[in-house]
Amino acid sequence: MRPTPAKKVGLAITLSSLVLLLTGCQSKNISGLGFDKGLSSVNNTTLPLWQGAWIAAGVVGVLTALALFYPVIFNRRKNEELPRQFRHNNKVEISLTAIAFIIVLVLFGYTARAETTITKVDTAASAPHNITVNAIQWSWQFIYADAGTGPAQTVTGTPAQPPTLVVPLGEKVLYTITSNDVDHGFWIPAFMIQIQALPHVVNHLEFSAEKLGTFPGRCNILCGRNHSQMLFSVKVVTPADYQAYLSTLKAA
Repeated sequence: MRPTPAKKVGLAITLSSLVLLLTGCQSKNISGLGFDKGLSSVNNTTLPLWQGAWIAAGVVGVLTALALFYPVIFNRRKNEELPRQFRHNNKVEISLTAIAFIIVLVLFGYTARAETTITKVDTAASAPHNITVNAIQWSWQFIYADAGTGPAQTVTGTPAQPPTLVVPLGEKVLYTITSNDVDHGFWIPAFMIQIQALPHVVNHLEFSAEKLGTFPGRCNILCGRNHSQMLFSVKVVTPADYQAYLSTLKAA
């Protein structure tokens, strides 16, 4: 049976939609979908994954909507005759299962590759800068190894006065993440990064900030009564200003 003009129009619209979506996949100007581009070395790895996941979800959503509305529009009942009935269709069911499996497999592969890149760290001896992040109920301690030893190198915040984590622009920092009491989460939303801060467990994270400015950070694991006040700021400064900041810590 030859397709009707209406069906041809529907097929053309479907193909046009897919072409637009696939073109958007290759565009470097695609939206950050809620995140700014190039704020940190983590963004450069995570943002394409975030965008790709939304594009894949959009393609699946469009195809699913077309599959639902196509029979509603083009296969409406024209008389009282009961249409041919099907109990199942093995080919369709196997195809849909295979497509879903391929989508999950591809997303898993890209996620594993991005995670491997993000979690790769240097040793403390070879890292350009070392900062220890200690989570406490309900604030943060930042210990700058570059400032030497002693209490002057430690910046401790409180819920009333959240601390500021000062980092150099464009230079990698190795963060050693610990907790003094319960489970916490070290989270910098703008940098698209978070890692757990756990008691008796040492986690590591290494990345560079790529844009000057001040960015909010917080704990994203419910850790007690004042969890909502467990805030901090990340201030990205020039390398020269970072050295000047370390000098003030040493002087103190």
